[in-house]
Amino acid sequence: MRVRLPFEGAWATVREHLVERLSGAGPGVVAGMFDAGQVVGADGKAVAADAAYVPGMFVWFHRELPAEVRVPFAVDVVYRDDHIVVADKPHFLATTPRGGHVTETALARLRRELGLPALGAAHRLDRLTAGLLLFTVRPEERGAYQTLFSDKRVHKEYEAVAPYDPGLALPRTVRSRILKERGVLAAREVDGEPNAVTHVEVVEQRDGLARYRLTPTTGQTHQLRVHMNALGIPLLGDPLYPEVTAPTPADDFRRPLQLLARALEFTDPVTGVAHRFRSARTLEAWASYAGWAAR
Repeated sequence: MRVRLPFEGAWATVREHLVERLSGAGPGVVAGMFDAGQVVGADGKAVAADAAYVPGMFVWFHRELPAEVRVPFAVDVVYRDDHIVVADKPHFLATTPRGGHVTETALARLRRELGLPALGAAHRLDRLTAGLLLFTVRPEERGAYQTLFSDKRVHKEYEAVAPYDPGLALPRTVRSRILKERGVLAAREVDGEPNAVTHVEVVEQRDGLARYRLTPTTGQTHQLRVHMNALGIPLLGDPLYPEVTAPTPADDFRRPLQLLARALEFTDPVTGVAHRFRSARTLEAWASYAGWAAR
């Protein structure tokens, strides 16, 4: 298995990163791989356990992958050309391999199903969030598409279902500073210069619930979930906000988080084509709250 070390991160050593990345392998597994000389670099030599973390570095190793519970929902391809693939991800499926999710990820599935082993993710969605994802076909072009997101040249629109508060003045733009600490499940708002901006508006409301349109101009971890919770209207099905709940079994696909990446718009940096995509998925709690709640 080949792994490229991410360019963003604060790991001190290669081992520290792999321990976090392969957390689902079980305690002591990564340490044993290093002790046995099973982690090697581009020169074929064993990587030392204390080898410094180098962004972009490739390492190779072999490990037996644990059996993963299959997420029983399809990844739909919305668009495909010689440069990009746009997919409509279901709830519960991770975007890229991490921890205990390796084969059951949108990236791994699409590589297999489309026969594109070099396919890469230009950005990510939380495992519990459904909706549109952009993938790149050619590794040498991935940076150009990733830059679209870092330079805020992608219009992203989300849809959410949450309680309706008639006393809450909407629409409004929420600005705050969000901190996500490694090893801590939930992010939190802290004092300081805002690094997270979300425009929130009500699309329609009925029976104490509302369907919201969320338009972020930044991309902090859990940003939409944190901002909706801060407004006092946490998303339905959120296991982290306002309180962290007990983990559910891997095969429990009931009551998905009611958050959907509905729209994605950008000008292709390679072809110059103006792309506009919309997810065909629906949020179950809005279509049938009783059906969603009874699952």
